[in-house]
Amino acid sequence: MEVSLDAIDRKILSELQQDASLPLDEIARRVGASKTPVWNRIRKMRNQGVIRKQTVILDPDLLGFESCFFVLIRTSEHEEGWQDKFLNVIRNRPEVMEAHRLAGDIDYILKVRVPNAKGYDEFYQKLISEVKLFNVTATLSMEEIKSTTALPL
Repeated sequence: MEVSLDAIDRKILSELQQDASLPLDEIARRVGASKTPVWNRIRKMRNQGVIRKQTVILDPDLLGFESCFFVLIRTSEHEEGWQDKFLNVIRNRPEVMEAHRLAGDIDYILKVRVPNAKGYDEFYQKLISEVKLFNVTATLSMEEIKSTTALPL
């Protein structure tokens, strides 16, 4: 269900996507509205689920997570029990930054952050010991060209 947003809502969301720590006064100034209506709009968008949460974005390299692997997974298992177990495993692995179920030859893709190749191997060994997989292929990202959490409003 799509939520109806006007131009001011979209401006507020754009500002929040760039820096959610901005003071309410500054957001109001940037979008050309007063503080109370902007606060009410933000509260409404939170209640509607448009704004899921606020967080910080950390620098993985500075924190020792220099290696980013994209893990392509094919499975021959499609039963509900297997899928529940698989989803539980990947949701509980802190190395998994993103996980997507795909259409096509590959069933799942994971974005995994680890310190190095040894860290990836440890992740891989634990993964295959916890859940049966048909084929796992990993690709190392050599350079992050673009990374954003901002939607194109």
